[in-house]
Amino acid sequence: MLDNKKLTELKLTAANVRKHVLTGVHAAASGHPGGSLSIADVVTLLYCEVMNTSPEMAKNPDRDRFVLSKGHCAPALYGILAERGYFPKEDIATLRKTGSYLQGHPDMKGIPGVDMSSGSLGQGISAANGMALAGKIDKRDYRVYTILGDGELEEGQVWEAAMYAAHYNLDNLCAFVDFNGLQIDGDISKVMSPLPIDKKFEAFGWNVIVCDAHDFNALLDAINQAKETKGKPTMIILKSVKGKGVSFMENVASWHGSAPNDEQYEAAIAEIDAEIERIKEGA
Repeated sequence: MLDNKKLTELKLTAANVRKHVLTGVHAAASGHPGGSLSIADVVTLLYCEVMNTSPEMAKNPDRDRFVLSKGHCAPALYGILAERGYFPKEDIATLRKTGSYLQGHPDMKGIPGVDMSSGSLGQGISAANGMALAGKIDKRDYRVYTILGDGELEEGQVWEAAMYAAHYNLDNLCAFVDFNGLQIDGDISKVMSPLPIDKKFEAFGWNVIVCDAHDFNALLDAINQAKETKGKPTMIILKSVKGKGVSFMENVASWHGSAPNDEQYEAAIAEIDAEIERIKEGA
């Protein structure tokens, strides 16, 4: 259980990650805010509380690894990396610009702190499998974390990876599905339903946990359960809100891949700034 001080710190950091998401996508006039906002809390918890990693450990072979399988939500990853000091926060405004190292999908060769290039949906979890198996073979203690989108589950490679992880008993792998129910074409259940997600991964031999994506204590408890699970990988299904933190973006599929205009950007930032003040007042 997180104490009030730590909980406040995490909430404030997540709010700033959301501001970075909006700033980057607005400056680029393109990008994917909806799914980036929905994972802001989990990436904040991973990088600030859970993972054994830091800018100083960026190339340390014993560090924990993170793979953003749904690579189009890079603005959230860039936001937390900037908050943790991997690169200057000011660089967020160069997102997707010609010559910038912060491109639309994570690039392990050009972006400090990125463990795997990703973007082709379905491939990130396979790379995470490889990292986890390598850790087993090399007898290292690091853990591997990866986040998939619920729409990404429509990719067949995800299920090959699911079989692989269970077959090789990758209990050092913890995956998350951002289950916000919406993808670029709309409701996932109407596009190509992957439901029920929990039963499917259980059938593939995974330990499965369902939790609130926006409750830090619930997230931490789920991750700790994953650490204690032996002999099988863990899938944490995040019950999330697409566009979380910006009222007019929440649960609206069109914000999957749309950038806010100037007026929308200012309104969104004002809303998050007001939330930051409420968090500080409640601390």
